[in-house]
Amino acid sequence: MRTRWLLALVALLLGLGTTTAQDKKLKACFIYVGPIGDVGWTFAHNEARLAAEKAIPGLETKYVESVPEGQAMPVIDRLVADGCNVIFTTSFGFMDQTLEAAKKYPDVIFAHASGFKRAPNMATYMADFYQVYYLNGLMAGALTKSGKVGYVGAFPIPELKRHISAFALGVRAVNPKATVNVKWINAWFDPAKAREAAEALIAEGNDVLAFTEDTATVVQTAAKKKIPSFSHYNSMYKYAPDYVVSGQIVHWEKIYIDFLKKVQSGTYTNKNLQNVDYWWLLREGAVSLGAQTGMPINPKFVPALKAAKMTVNGKQVSVYDRVMELLKNMSSAKPTFDPFTGPIKDRYGVIRVPAGKTMTIKELNEMKWMAPGVVGQVADEPKQ
Repeated sequence: MRTRWLLALVALLLGLGTTTAQDKKLKACFIYVGPIGDVGWTFAHNEARLAAEKAIPGLETKYVESVPEGQAMPVIDRLVADGCNVIFTTSFGFMDQTLEAAKKYPDVIFAHASGFKRAPNMATYMADFYQVYYLNGLMAGALTKSGKVGYVGAFPIPELKRHISAFALGVRAVNPKATVNVKWINAWFDPAKAREAAEALIAEGNDVLAFTEDTATVVQTAAKKKIPSFSHYNSMYKYAPDYVVSGQIVHWEKIYIDFLKKVQSGTYTNKNLQNVDYWWLLREGAVSLGAQTGMPINPKFVPALKAAKMTVNGKQVSVYDRVMELLKNMSSAKPTFDPFTGPIKDRYGVIRVPAGKTMTIKELNEMKWMAPGVVGQVADEPKQ
């Protein structure tokens, strides 16, 4: 009896000895600014949450949707009380309250999407689209006949300023006199406002549309008028297969899985996140160009893009070839091209990126100016 007891004790101790950090239980909780059915930003984050849950043994997740910006703290309080030891806040407007919560709950790990403020227990992360927007801009510049491209924007925050500016730089690289006309709806999720803005842009002569808003409304509104558009965050090809040219597709799961595995292994703790900033682009596979996954450009538009020409280093090339060349370059291990390499002036003629310089991540995250060709009022924009 004693021998069996000793053997059982040894087996138990051996079993405890083989427990690894990978078996550590994690409860990761997500705060969303919109509903998970929005087809855009929140839908993409939630799909990534589900992918992480499948990929990481021992991971439990929970989410709260449709939390207004500026009202995250009570939700964070509830999630901490519920045992969440990692909390992701997934909208720019949650930044300051996430930082406040990180100080209030020093044992909890926080990560904030799209912002730039960090703490020992608070990281930042972004799967950013500025490269993809530049490529979409090249195509939009080739496809517009009126020289007017419409853009429906949510809020004039740094993220949209760099995306719209990258888009405009692409448009003008092909069509130097074209404009990108912006209408702000001051909402992330508001189909009625998005439709109204899209219809107004079309009525004003814009014959290609792009947007930052979390529904497929702009794509659908453009299709009704037989106008090409670019989808945002997810594939919206199914909503307008004859009119969606391309778009930006996000893969948040790349970041979530990497981050949570590092928390689980002890690589990331509540004391060493001050300098952890995921800034993942095409190279890391966090984003991709596409009308849908596996379709960088809708085949219906390939002939027109091959026929359209632009000048690159003094030579005429097709817009299609330029898009594919730059996509390959920026997806490589060591890209040599960046849309925000100087010299670049803002729309008031002020040099913002000197010749030979490329904007830093910090500068992109805090960007306030707009590129030439952008038309429309933009809050907090310097004019000198």
